[in-house]
Parts: sequence; structure tokens; C-alpha cells
Amino acid sequence: MTVKIYQGNDHQLEPSDINIVIDVIRAFTVAHYAFLNGAKEILLVGTVDEAFKLKDMHPHYLLAGEVKGLAIEGFDLDNSPNRIASQRIEDRTLVQKTTNGVKATLHSLNANAVFVTGFSNARTTASHIRDTAKSPGKELQINIIASHPTSDDDLACAEYMKGIIEEREVLTANDVAERIRASQVAQKFFDASKPEFDCKDISFCTRELNGGFVMKVNKSNVIPTIERLEI
Repeated sequence: MTVKIYQGNDHQLEPSDINIVIDVIRAFTVAHYAFLNGAKEILLVGTVDEAFKLKDMHPHYLLAGEVKGLAIEGFDLDNSPNRIASQRIEDRTLVQKTTNGVKATLHSLNANAVFVTGFSNARTTASHIRDTAKSPGKELQINIIASHPTSDDDLACAEYMKGIIEEREVLTANDVAERIRASQVAQKFFDASKPEFDCKDISFCTRELNGGFVMKVNKSNVIPTIERLEI
């Protein structure tokens, strides 16, 4: 297999077998905890207007996300894994709009299979892809997209996953957690003058869990939808 890493949220990639989109801080850490907390599915939209139109048509949907890291007025939920972990969302459909992770995913649908993850589910996801990609006689193309254009948190996670998939790990989980905490995007969470950013979120973003599932994007829906795939 060939595994390539890309950084940014607006790539126009060539067709591939598997695309993995990473958003550690915080979109796909939020998605992971949403599923751990019983969410049914997560619809991905590119604009705030699209999210509100879906809410008008389906009032029981929950809108979740951010613009430039900040909560969106009129949304039911923001982009905090700390807060999503305590919400009653069993069997609910979420609609997610975020600056990097969702945007990168919507630009990465040109693959036979698309997965999303934060660091919390990175090893589970990478191990699943490694094990299922071992197809005799076929050279698979796997792209890993670190969705933040400049920060090291997603890139560290991408390098970690690449090592797992290729069975030549060079980074430990602790290495990645330290790079996430030291990353550009994490710093505002430790800034007391910016209380809108919850420092507890970084603890969620740097903690590995094994929920026994991966997050796969169903591209056959009119709206791309993250679904929980048990493994």
C-alpha cells in the first residue's frame, strides 16, 4: 500500500482507495464522543445556512459546530468534546459544521472509503484500516488528511496513524499527545483571557480510547453522513 499525508482543508485529491480526515482540536474528537454518548449519525454541511435549513426541515436534529473556533448563535451545541460528553443525545442526529475537519472531509469524498477521526480514535481507526487493507495482489492508495492548514496537532496524529498502518511506528501515543498540547491551535485553550475556549477540551483531545468502532462517511446519502461502524 501507499500512504501519503496531506495538510490542509481544501485539497482536490486524485481518486484513491481510502481517505482518512483528521481533526483533533476538535471536530472529530467531538464526533467520537457524540457516538460514545449514543448519537445516531452526524450529517456534514459546508455552511451555517445549510445547517439551519436542515433544522427547519427536521426540528429534532441537533446543530453542532463552530466558526473560527467559536460557538455559532442559534446552534444547539458548540464544538466542545467536554460538553458533548455530558449531553443527552441518544439516537439523535447531529448536523456538524466546522472550520477545518468538516470542510476537509467534504473535499475528500473522492475515495472508495472515507473515515474521520481525532486522536482519541486514531489507533483504532488506523489498526482497522491496516488490517482491512491487506488485500493480496492489490496496491492500495491511502491518503491521510491533517485538516488544520498549519497547526501540528493534526499532523502529529497523521504521522502516528501512518506508522500504524505501515507497521513501522516511530511515534508513541505520548509523543503525539505532547505535540497536540504544544500545537499552535491548542494555545488559546490555556489562555485565561480567552474563557470561550475550554481548557478541559484538550484533555479529551489527547486521550486515547477504544470504543470498538470507527467513524466512516456514508457518501451515498444526499448529505455526507458520519456513521458508527462496529469493528
